[in-house]
Amino acid sequence: MSVQVEKLEKSMAKLTIEVSAEVFGTAMNQAYQKMKKRISIPGFRKGKAPRAMVEKMYGPGIFYEEAANIAIPDAYEEAAKESGLDIVAQPEIDVVQIEKGQPFIFTATVAVKPEVTLGDYKGIEVEKQNTEVTDEDVNAELDKVREKNSRMITIDERATEDGDTVVIDFDGFVDGERFEGGKAEDYELVLGSHSFIDTFEEQLVGKNIGDEVDVNVTFPDQYQAEELQGKPALFKVKIKEIKVKELPELDDDFAQDVSECDTLEEYKEETKKKLSEAKEEAAKNQKESAVIDKIIENAQMEIPEQMLNAQVRQMTQEFAQRLQMQGLSLEQYMQFTGMSPHSLTEEIKPQALKRIQSRLVLEAVADAENIEVSEEDIDKEIGEMAKMYQMEAEKLKETIGEEEKKHISRDIAVQKAVELVVDAAVEK
Repeated sequence: MSVQVEKLEKSMAKLTIEVSAEVFGTAMNQAYQKMKKRISIPGFRKGKAPRAMVEKMYGPGIFYEEAANIAIPDAYEEAAKESGLDIVAQPEIDVVQIEKGQPFIFTATVAVKPEVTLGDYKGIEVEKQNTEVTDEDVNAELDKVREKNSRMITIDERATEDGDTVVIDFDGFVDGERFEGGKAEDYELVLGSHSFIDTFEEQLVGKNIGDEVDVNVTFPDQYQAEELQGKPALFKVKIKEIKVKELPELDDDFAQDVSECDTLEEYKEETKKKLSEAKEEAAKNQKESAVIDKIIENAQMEIPEQMLNAQVRQMTQEFAQRLQMQGLSLEQYMQFTGMSPHSLTEEIKPQALKRIQSRLVLEAVADAENIEVSEEDIDKEIGEMAKMYQMEAEKLKETIGEEEKKHISRDIAVQKAVELVVDAAVEK
């Protein structure tokens, strides 16, 4: 196998990879073995026709696609290592030459880690954050705790108001026809939560138990169900129950129920301390983010589209996993919010770009400052990982390969770079 590397613009490169005729011949034979049971030749039982007979009848091209699929992965992996490039996304493959008895040639267009030209990264000026905790902050936190400890009670003496939870049956129609997913019974909906499309919830305010309401809405143009996009719909809704939250009294009993404190005053002091710690942490994170944003602004780099798309896919998968932990699928989330796959991608893309840029500039700082990572640093990190996985540190260390160890080392170097630039920042 041989490989030629051509550097392209915008942090891209093209690998031209040549697989020997002998190796490709082996792939052709493997393709034949894999496909022969699906090939019928007159005079032979299915799967028993010799390869030469199959190629005579159908031509050797019958095996080309499968042989290419067999040959490409190993050849690409070897070529990627030989190229010495830091490849950051899946390749785009194009076949250049494929012919029986000849070398198999294909190209792999790849995104490579962009070069970063750093600007100023020390002495970055950032705005000093206010970490004072006021009585209003404490009262607001107590209200949140009261909300968490509230209970729902059913009322029937008044009409619905914004913030009420209503239990409803609904049946949806578009162009006079019911549509999939448009019907439910005993559905609990918080009015004003904007969890339903358009003005659905607003049209249920001021209604009484037993009322039957015609709710008219229009689906968004970017709604995930294409057949409903931009269409007006009628929902026939019946109000079955009205529920409101009943909050606990703010007194010593409340403090004892929700904490280890004996009195409300003690609980307020404890709450103030926790809020102060949280504000300090938030200020630290905000300072870190502001410093990195400025370093990105001062730097120069070109992010290849393939690298950005790969990051978007990864972050979408992470988001889907978080939703799944809450018992919700990504498809259900898009249906409830009226988002489409395209609009979700566009929403994630700026965050993905920021994540890439942050990593690149911090790695560049680590290199510029010759930041070193010791074995002790790595062992400490593995120890933290072991706690998270509930494993013994030594056993975890045995399972970690050299490549993963390099990633851990790089992550530690990046974190040290964060500490360096944040410590060097100037608050004004």
